[in-house]
Amino acid sequence: MPDDVGRRKWITLCAGLFVATPRSPERIEFRSALNLPGRQEWEDFKAKYLLPDGRIIDTGNNNASHSEGQGWALLMAEAYGDQATFNRVFAWTHRNLRRPHDSLHAWSWRPNRPQPVEDSNNATDGDLFIAWALERAARRWHRPELSGRAAAIARDLHENCVREVRGRTVLLPAAFGFEHPSYTVINPSYYVFPALDAMARLMPNDRWRELRQDGLSLLRQTGFGAWNLPADWIRLSHLSDEPPLPAPGWPARFSYDAIRIPLYLAWAGLSAEPAARAAARFWSASHPSGYTPAWAEFAQDHVAPYAADSGMDSIARLVLDPEAKVSDLPRVHAAPHYYAAALTLLARLAAFERSALT
Repeated sequence: MPDDVGRRKWITLCAGLFVATPRSPERIEFRSALNLPGRQEWEDFKAKYLLPDGRIIDTGNNNASHSEGQGWALLMAEAYGDQATFNRVFAWTHRNLRRPHDSLHAWSWRPNRPQPVEDSNNATDGDLFIAWALERAARRWHRPELSGRAAAIARDLHENCVREVRGRTVLLPAAFGFEHPSYTVINPSYYVFPALDAMARLMPNDRWRELRQDGLSLLRQTGFGAWNLPADWIRLSHLSDEPPLPAPGWPARFSYDAIRIPLYLAWAGLSAEPAARAAARFWSASHPSGYTPAWAEFAQDHVAPYAADSGMDSIARLVLDPEAKVSDLPRVHAAPHYYAAALTLLARLAAFERSALT
């Protein structure tokens, strides 16, 4: 399972798997105003990973909390129509993670430390999910103050984390630490395509739609290894003749970060994109180990010596089967840890909202 440094037999492919579905954001938003079925899954998640004060605990990382997990919980609370939990999670997030000089959030909060927030840097995907959840909640519960807070996050993300590299609009993983003199580091799994659509609604005159298109273009150029898979982390050289490559400092893998790329593509009705198709080929392949590995390493095409967990299984089923329903996916109680449980819930929401596209 992922650690703090890195974070950040399955269904057989059928002939009609990769038929693109027309995109209809309005239909998705109408569907999201309904309650996601399977309320017990949300209750099981809350019972295990939500503390009474509104903090989500990452059981695989010493019960730390992250802006990503808080954002996911806010999104799930909205999807399940659970306004009381939404309020509790947002209150904790605002009180403990909000940075004093802008509307973004510190990425990590560690219990039993003299100063729980030791690094004030943000995580862009965490802020995207928080803003997206606030935007959705504002419309569901007719709370315009939440829309204002979402717009403030979108504005500060745009100012601090959207850049241009060699004519391409890119999303930085955080406000600082990823821009170097000769290259920029990108985490492709931070391109949460449904959330980018929401940011474009909040800030229609800025570069969110351009960022979305350039993100898809980047993914089309960054397949590696025998399966042509996307990487967890990418290095974008500032030299015009150097292609995107796996970033130094992280294993060159399709792993616990990149697993979210096909999830977000499928959620946005983009399962025909090469990155989603490559992941599907990897998941549907017959592996010598007899199980679907948790990750693939590019240099020697090595794979993990252990199987993918139920959270990855949820994403694989969503991507492999365009007709997958919420009830077809694994249950939260099958997850061995917080991250797998969260991915399970995200895949369930994606399956529910993707059906609005067809």
